[in-house]
Formats: sequence, structure tokens, C-alpha cells
Amino acid sequence: MKTIQIYDKPMCCSTGICGPAVDPVLPRFAADLDWLKSQGHSVERYNLSQQPMAFVQNAEVQQILARDGTESLPLILIDGQIVSRSTYPTRDVLSQWVSTAASLLEVLPVAPASGGCCGGGATGCC
Repeated sequence: MKTIQIYDKPMCCSTGICGPAVDPVLPRFAADLDWLKSQGHSVERYNLSQQPMAFVQNAEVQQILARDGTESLPLILIDGQIVSRSTYPTRDVLSQWVSTAASLLEVLPVAPASGGCCGGGATGCC
């Protein structure tokens, strides 16, 4: 299973789903993170206004913030590697990032060894 870390912009609460003007992307993203947790992945989410030490303790995150400012947030890391910055990905994208080659083989169709995309080498079917 993967470890997903999200370094968010300063928000009034841990998910940003509060206050009078909620960004509609934030509730969707929070639900997507819950889905990742239900799949067995570890999800750690840090809010700059509430957990500034998490930003300081990660040298790469600290360097990006010093260079590019909060416009680079959110930063999303998977197993310590930055995979996204400045945007919240969709569930489909998150799913691709945490998938392994073995799990992709279970989902993707594979042409049978007996021949071609038609399975039997019939003419005119492809």
C-alpha cells in the first residue's frame, strides 16, 4: 500500500470544507482521500495554518515553498515523491498513482495468445 501526503494551503479547518465560500473541489477531494483510506492506503494531510512544522520538517516541501510560495500548494507526495502541485487531482488520477503493475493487469483486457484482438484470427473483425 502507498503513503499519500497532502500539503495544503492555509485553510480554516483541516479539510477546507467550512466557512461561507467552500471551494467545490475540496469536498470531492476529501471524499477521494476517504476512498483511498478504505482501499488500505495511508493518507496524511497537512494544513499550513494548523500544522506548519510538517512543512518545515520536509526539506523538499520547505524548498518549494521558499522558492515558489503558497501558489505551489497543494503539494501531493506518494511514497515521498512529489506527484502533483498547485491542483487537486481527481479520483481517477489518484487511483492511477496508487495502482501497481499487478493491479493494472487485473483491470486491463489482454489479447489471448491464440491470436490478435479477435482471439481467433478471424478476418475482418479488427
